[in-house]
Amino acid sequence: MAQLHCEVVTAERRVFEDDVSMVVAPGIEGQLGILPHHAPLMTALTFGELHIQREGQEDVYIAIGGGFMEVGPQHVIILADSAERADEIDIARAEEARHKAEKTMTQVRREDGDYAQAEAALRRSLIRMKVARRMQRRPMRRPDTE
Repeated sequence: MAQLHCEVVTAERRVFEDDVSMVVAPGIEGQLGILPHHAPLMTALTFGELHIQREGQEDVYIAIGGGFMEVGPQHVIILADSAERADEIDIARAEEARHKAEKTMTQVRREDGDYAQAEAALRRSLIRMKVARRMQRRPMRRPDTE
């Protein structure tokens, strides 16, 4: 089956690199599904879940905090503002951030800049928890047999 090379990087590190069969990324106008031989594309990404499918291996889930994606016929490069693989996320810390954001949102007015910051923090924490929980409940994929 056709593959494309996928890299996910932040300013600090390379989060993921491998040949994959599909990438689903959170575009600013909705989810973008990228398959091998996709038309060239450059787009902004928003906070969300990056889903990477690999042939005969477990899917990879990464919480990203926005960035950009470059797509070519045989590659996908994602430059993320922040990125955490599901197995790197501390669910307790994400839950704590969620509670703190919710508390702040109840204590400030909607027009206040602190409200917008708390709302963004809430969204980030919910995405991180969603991605981390995928790691807990996903079934093991069996390698393809020929």
